[in-house]
Amino acid sequence: MTGRISPGAVIGGAVLGFAAVGAVAVALTAAVTVVMARRVVIPVAAREEDVRVLAVDLAAGEILLEANPESAMPGEYGFWFERESGHARLGRVLSRDDRVVRREILGVDFGRLDRARRGRMDGWFHLGPWELSRPYENVVIETPVGPAPAWHVPADVDEGRWVIQVHGRGAKRQEGLRAVVPAHREGWHTLLVSYRNDGEAPDSADRRYGLGGTEWEDVVAAVEWVLAHGGRRIVLMGWSMGGAIALQAVLRSPVVRERLVGVVLESPAVDWADILRFQGSALGLPAGVGDAVTRVLSGPYAAEFTGLAAPIELEQLDVVARADELDAPILLLHSEDDGFVPIGGSRRLAEARPDLVEFEVFHDARHTKLWNAEPERWSGLISGWLERRNTGELPDLAPEAEIVG
Repeated sequence: MTGRISPGAVIGGAVLGFAAVGAVAVALTAAVTVVMARRVVIPVAAREEDVRVLAVDLAAGEILLEANPESAMPGEYGFWFERESGHARLGRVLSRDDRVVRREILGVDFGRLDRARRGRMDGWFHLGPWELSRPYENVVIETPVGPAPAWHVPADVDEGRWVIQVHGRGAKRQEGLRAVVPAHREGWHTLLVSYRNDGEAPDSADRRYGLGGTEWEDVVAAVEWVLAHGGRRIVLMGWSMGGAIALQAVLRSPVVRERLVGVVLESPAVDWADILRFQGSALGLPAGVGDAVTRVLSGPYAAEFTGLAAPIELEQLDVVARADELDAPILLLHSEDDGFVPIGGSRRLAEARPDLVEFEVFHDARHTKLWNAEPERWSGLISGWLERRNTGELPDLAPEAEIVG
């Protein structure tokens, strides 16, 4: 006699099956969340080479690249290849179609570009201040984590005006070199700083990014150095995560605010929750992973899952929510097609403080490559804005902000 399977057994088995599938999905989502959370705060040793090299003709000064949004960008760029053992400068796009981009080669600094198979476009066009035809000096900033190297490009005439450049996540001091020339033109010193865990300054104990929540202390140290060297008007300029760092220094430090006359933000990270949602979606991850990463980074298990010494207070890093605490003029520059930090946060900051924020929108300039795409417009905006910061009443140093030595 053949046994019969009861409807209840079938339903029960289906429920168990669905439960098992659901459990697996939850486990996978949790694993992806932890991986992404670690990716956000752990400094990268080498950045992804996301541009394929199809052919190189050094004699003709031309390179063929596989077409993608990065390889087809207008303007002039650095091009790293062979795991950053080689560097070239690429110029304008000569021709393009859906598959191939042909660009001008402006020069090869080191490495064998003719042997390269992959590389990455970089907004750093200059490798160091020695390329800017201006005097500079290597200096050291004593930060809470130890001595951090910096470059000082002095003004021709010292009138106490300083721009402090704060680079972004995964970048180095070279990122800010594009702003040296317009600042110098308006009579401003430039100090290009390093900070904890950026590969140049000392590491923090946990060797993790704080997304601005820890690095701001190193910018305060840079401001103290500037004050000790005669600084009377100070502008902070932050790129990407450097924008978050600069803004946290402004919000948390009275020393910074005493002599601050403005802030310049280039493709800034002003709302990390929004950024994490955007990046999760861009990576094709399940909906809600970005918010889950936010909870991991700011929750009690941040140390266990990511190695952070302490949870990151992401609510404190939301500058849009804290916009009423700002009182310094801001020049805000962002591109609509930024594929790393969405422009929405910048729009909301500009809408929250139209009395302070001068918002300039770029197109087809991607992330932190606005100078590269439109150098004349970008440099003109920096120059004009700094010129307007040249005059005006100077605040007196409060006793607690005085710098000795």
